[in-house]
Amino acid sequence: MSTPTVEQITTALAQVNDPEIKRPITDLNMVESITVSETGDVALTVLLTVAGCPMKDTITRDVTAAVHTVPGVASVDLTLGVMSAEQRSGLQEVLRGGQAQREIPFAQPGSLTKVFAIASGKGGVGKSSVTVNLAIAMAKQGLKVGVLDADVYGHSIPAMLGIADARPTQVEDLIMPVPTPSGVSVISIGMLKPRRDQVVAWRGPMLDRALVQMLSDVYWGDLDALLLDLPPGTGDVAISLGQHLPNAEVVVVTTPQEAAAEVAERAGTMASMMHQRVVGVVENMSFLTLPDGSTMEVFGSGGGDRVAQTLSQRFGYDVKVLGRIPLDPSLREGGDVGKPIVESDPTAPAAVVLTAVADALAGRSRGLAGMQLGLTPSAKF
Repeated sequence: MSTPTVEQITTALAQVNDPEIKRPITDLNMVESITVSETGDVALTVLLTVAGCPMKDTITRDVTAAVHTVPGVASVDLTLGVMSAEQRSGLQEVLRGGQAQREIPFAQPGSLTKVFAIASGKGGVGKSSVTVNLAIAMAKQGLKVGVLDADVYGHSIPAMLGIADARPTQVEDLIMPVPTPSGVSVISIGMLKPRRDQVVAWRGPMLDRALVQMLSDVYWGDLDALLLDLPPGTGDVAISLGQHLPNAEVVVVTTPQEAAAEVAERAGTMASMMHQRVVGVVENMSFLTLPDGSTMEVFGSGGGDRVAQTLSQRFGYDVKVLGRIPLDPSLREGGDVGKPIVESDPTAPAAVVLTAVADALAGRSRGLAGMQLGLTPSAKF
């Protein structure tokens, strides 16, 4: 058998993606050196972005496996190094596409990422549970999905996805979102705090700055969909989102009771005031299935329909009820243990509804709201 070449090894390594950046390690200049002996022993050095990289075991496994696929390789001796400050600066420039100025990629005219803001009028309606399950359902379709936990005061997304104690890697002033086993990338203000139990007590300007930082200073890569878990109500974050991401489409989450529906209508109206389109309503805790097969409407009925009808009348376009999620203990349990129901029990009634909602959203074409069309008025003749 012929001795493998450095070129063959490099080609194999081009199939290995950095687990955080999700781009080939060869494109990121992470492969420092490769040597191949006459007997097929391969020695190579791969540079981590930072010392103590949380994904180094994944990189070791993937690199070793990729090199072993090359015919003639007898052994692999992998050394993990660390990028210098100059190399990290170069990597940052590569990731920013040569642009030094920070910008929100999803607000750019050419962005093809679908941005969905999950909103509610009040807390406790299951908005975060809906967000994480929709994200995982979309990822199961093969989409590249990111979740931004914009609920600064009540950030719960990391715990619901099983990464409550995870911390993002930072390359210079660029932050890598935290990957999850489901393939969803996540960033939350909770990951940026020194301690998990530390309280965030910020006013408007700080909230706006935090939102912009999580949108512009995080390397999200080429996403198909970005979901933002908004704080309940019509406060500073909702206003900032409308200013920075006017192209975001809004999903309103409510429960069936009258009080929740009334405040949910305000959340939808706020989105319209910021020139965002409300794409639908999700009614959570719609009913409870009893052991005999009958159902009980624990929180009343009709809230989702009321919100959809009211918003349709106000906006002049059809706002539909995307789904009615039943009360299901496993939905709550999945969030508590970091295993959302669409992943842990995809055949459960609640998971089936959430998957259908994700299918409906993922199948939408990107709207023109907020997009610059690049048209320039011509002079009159």
